[in-house]
Amino acid sequence: MNTTTKAVAVTAALSSVIALGMVATQSDDAVAGKPGFEKCAGIVKTGLNDCGTSKHDCSGQATVNNDPEEWIYVPEGTCEKIVGSTLKEAAPPVEEAPAEDAPVEEAQ
Repeated sequence: MNTTTKAVAVTAALSSVIALGMVATQSDDAVAGKPGFEKCAGIVKTGLNDCGTSKHDCSGQATVNNDPEEWIYVPEGTCEKIVGSTLKEAAPPVEEAPAEDAPVEEAQ
């Protein structure tokens, strides 16, 4: 391989890794409530928010640290322990699996 071919191959590989990382960070996981996690506002660092606000509509677009409107998911019960935080939304209930001993209804 000559130098130009190597440079093109390295550039293509790096571009692929960066593109994959950008796609992975644009997931919709933060939009839906996560069982066992709550929305905590006022503690987010620049660019690390989980979802949109009235200022923007995507995750990762916080422009300042500790904006009271920006939020992230934290484990349930954690937000109230962090100085300067505000609980924006409590954790959704965890769905329980049916008990193994429960009778199963048969379709007729």
